[in-house]
Amino acid sequence: MTLLREAIGDSLRRARLAQHRTLREVSTSARVSLGYLSEVERGRKEASSELLAAICEALDVPLSRVLWDVSTLMAGADGAAPREPALTGPVAEPEPAADAAAERSPAETAAAAAERIGIAEDTRIVIPAPRAEMLVLVKGM
Repeated sequence: MTLLREAIGDSLRRARLAQHRTLREVSTSARVSLGYLSEVERGRKEASSELLAAICEALDVPLSRVLWDVSTLMAGADGAAPREPALTGPVAEPEPAADAAAERSPAETAAAAAERIGIAEDTRIVIPAPRAEMLVLVKGM
């Protein structure tokens, strides 16, 4: 079982390392002692909401992004696939991989999935583009 403080620490550490920043840089910017920030990142200390907000501000990462990352991590650790609640109809079971499914176009696959869960054909689903602060750049090896 993953503890919340450990998941928060993991998320903060990944954000810091993605920016190639040291604990000292972030602790100075957040006005938190180096040792305490290290303890938070290792999941040894519970960060207050004020401290968490200060660390997120120092990392220039929205607190909501950290919380989303933590919820995704914890859902995966619990064996549950994170997903949005269904807006209409029952949740469909995943379609087994078959040769016929592999030959369908993406539009045909999407139409079949929409029909299975009861979404009308003329319904438009709008997915907003991610904001720049939500993107993480990963350098290839």
